[in-house]
Amino acid sequence: MRVVFMGTPDFAVGTLKAIIEAGHDVAAVVTQPDKPRGRSKSLVFSPVKEEAVAHGITVLQPERARDEAFVEELRTYNADVIVVVAFGQLLPASIINMPRYGCINVHASLLPKYRGASPIQWAVIDGCEYSGVTTMKMDEGLDTGDMIKSASLTIGENETADELHDRLSALGAKLIIETLESVEDGTATLTKQDDSLSNYASMLSKDISPIDFTQSAQAVHNKVRGLNSWPSATAIMDGKRIKIHKTKLADACGQAGEIVSLEPFIVACGSGAIEILELQPEGKKKMNVADFLR
Repeated sequence: MRVVFMGTPDFAVGTLKAIIEAGHDVAAVVTQPDKPRGRSKSLVFSPVKEEAVAHGITVLQPERARDEAFVEELRTYNADVIVVVAFGQLLPASIINMPRYGCINVHASLLPKYRGASPIQWAVIDGCEYSGVTTMKMDEGLDTGDMIKSASLTIGENETADELHDRLSALGAKLIIETLESVEDGTATLTKQDDSLSNYASMLSKDISPIDFTQSAQAVHNKVRGLNSWPSATAIMDGKRIKIHKTKLADACGQAGEIVSLEPFIVACGSGAIEILELQPEGKKKMNVADFLR
């Protein structure tokens, strides 16, 4: 099929690669404008743009995807389908209804459970045992389109959001190829989402970083995993803020927030305790606990 691909972050790169390797004709790639980074404020390509440039594919970077001039430019590529993966902007009906097979989105959750910007992280924070990827035919709502295919996997008890991100990215890349095949040969079935089962996975911010040690050890452990690697779970020690990157559940008890032991580094919670394995003192690099204690 003739495909226009819309995506921006690392998560979308695997899907773009899979579409290219499957032999589809990627007519253009649409991604967010280059962003300034670092002290020099030099402009940096998105991961998806880097991949597109490496394959010699035309790259479009609209400030607003709903601008009429961009919509008309996109129309000239005569795509059979537009594949959207974490693009970062809501699309207007003029784009959603443009291709023959519509716009197909790869979403990193088992819809309708987590709609929104951060489904991977919230699945970990909420302590879900399973996650997955869903492909859907897009409509004008936020992740509300009819589902086409889904695939699931088990979340490990110590797995971080970053680790789950990579596994779901690979799963999504595989699923989009199966989805495109079914759409093209007419065997795809569309299933409406049950809105009553949906949760909104809001965008993460540093506001949710502080750990509440009066919560259960499992809840604290889930938060540390879910906020790894950004924005990171934080705690105050000796008046200074530290980032806590990795933990595991520990068999100990004490007052909530009390350091029960240093070797191993165990902190009591409202019920149970956690062992801190990796942290980052304020103004320093990430380190394991042994290095921190030294």
